[in-house]
Amino acid sequence: MIHCFEPANLHICRGIKKKKIKLLQMKNNHTTKNIIFDFGGVILDIDPQQTIEALQELGFKDVMRFQDKDFQANIIDKFERGILSPETFRNKVREFMQIKACNQDIDDAWNALLFDIPENRIRVLEEVKKNYNIFLLSNSNEIHYDMYLRDLQLRFGYHNFDQLFHKAYFSFDLHLSKPNPEIFEFVMNQHKLIPEQTLFIDNTLIHIEAARSLGLQTYHLVKPEKVRDLFIDGMLRPDLIQ
Repeated sequence: MIHCFEPANLHICRGIKKKKIKLLQMKNNHTTKNIIFDFGGVILDIDPQQTIEALQELGFKDVMRFQDKDFQANIIDKFERGILSPETFRNKVREFMQIKACNQDIDDAWNALLFDIPENRIRVLEEVKKNYNIFLLSNSNEIHYDMYLRDLQLRFGYHNFDQLFHKAYFSFDLHLSKPNPEIFEFVMNQHKLIPEQTLFIDNTLIHIEAARSLGLQTYHLVKPEKVRDLFIDGMLRPDLIQ
């Protein structure tokens, strides 16, 4: 099954050197002051089976090849880390899957796993942002990013994810991806976050384990639980606060 396509080169990261991020000053005594959210599977619902079925409609027959380590390591992972351009990625998909499809057909199939961002989760984030410094840390790629950024802009009026969060980070921008500890260290160092005061929420266990190894608080979100279930009026549920 495919999954969500979740020292760095600082000059290519959107806005990192262009403006200083002003963090919210906490006025309560709760241990948790910062929350880092995953995107796919936490904020945005995904279903990789939809992409598999869309690619089958384009002529791809051998579904088991999605589990091929070469496909994962040399195509998906490299695309998520920004090593492959969208055009190179499309060509490699055509070659690997032995299909003839135009760029738009490949993009549509690749984006089939993405659902619309639920409005109630946007509203929860807006409330949470009033009480915590919130960040987005996503393993993603340029094709998916263009799709859900357009959704964010058209349906919710945000210009980009940096307006919804205090700062948003995407693996293809950083040339790093979870569960590599360096991507967590990069975010922590950029904002001088204290691990014990920072909660990381993700639906993938190996990502949770990597963050925990660095001393971060973690919450493994498992279906059918939704991220909105973790908060009451913009605050973490009392039973989740250590």
